[in-house]
Amino acid sequence: MKERKIFYLCGLPRAGNTLLSTLFNQNPKISATANSIITEIFKDLNNLKKSDTFLNYPDHDSFDNVIKSVVPAYYRNWNKPIIIDRGPWGAPNNLAFLKHYINPKPKIIVLVRDVLEVLGSFIEWSNENQTAFLNRIGCINVEQKCEALMNTNGLIIKELIAIKHLTLPQNEGIALFIDYNYLVKEPEKTLKKIYKFLDIPYYKHNYTKLNQFKVNGKGYDDKIVGDNLHIIKTKSISKTKRNLEKLLPKTIIDKYKNLNELWK
Repeated sequence: MKERKIFYLCGLPRAGNTLLSTLFNQNPKISATANSIITEIFKDLNNLKKSDTFLNYPDHDSFDNVIKSVVPAYYRNWNKPIIIDRGPWGAPNNLAFLKHYINPKPKIIVLVRDVLEVLGSFIEWSNENQTAFLNRIGCINVEQKCEALMNTNGLIIKELIAIKHLTLPQNEGIALFIDYNYLVKEPEKTLKKIYKFLDIPYYKHNYTKLNQFKVNGKGYDDKIVGDNLHIIKTKSISKTKRNLEKLLPKTIIDKYKNLNELWK
């Protein structure tokens, strides 16, 4: 296989990541991944530079050879010429690592969505699935669940930091921001826009009778996070209507309603 193209996908949870990846995987030339562990591999390897062994013999060139081999080695047995790796690539450390070791001008698709809609989606999911991780970490009410999602180590804040970082002038041109509402309302226009950004040939996708996410012969095992977290609608693409004022306390709505300004 000639040199493989690697692109990146990041963004807020509950913003269409699984849906978009499922659509991409219809294309026989693309493998769009589940949540990738590559950024974690990079972090763990980089921590070795702080070890006494490395500091005693700081062979940076040899270490860099290992780092640069991670992505091609991870995807060596994947048989598609285009990989779209999903992970928190916009985070400052991850992006700096990516630019320095892998590609100085990466292309990153960034999915965004109204933060209150993201919270509402998580709350409704946790109400419908007792095994949801939000029900297993000791939260006794909706406000506590939302604050768990929004704390500094929570899913949403990490991605908000990454999204904000990608809007900085030094990162101009490497990110394409896609709003969830546009994706579900105009999926074909959205895909055409993404293909143009990635500069790859367009593929005619199917937007009805979808399959659940699967890539490289594997799907999500949601037992670790809670049942049905990555389940998508299969008959057609549509947005679930939710009454956020009933799902979310007013304190939460007032506290987080302006966070969308980060990427506007």
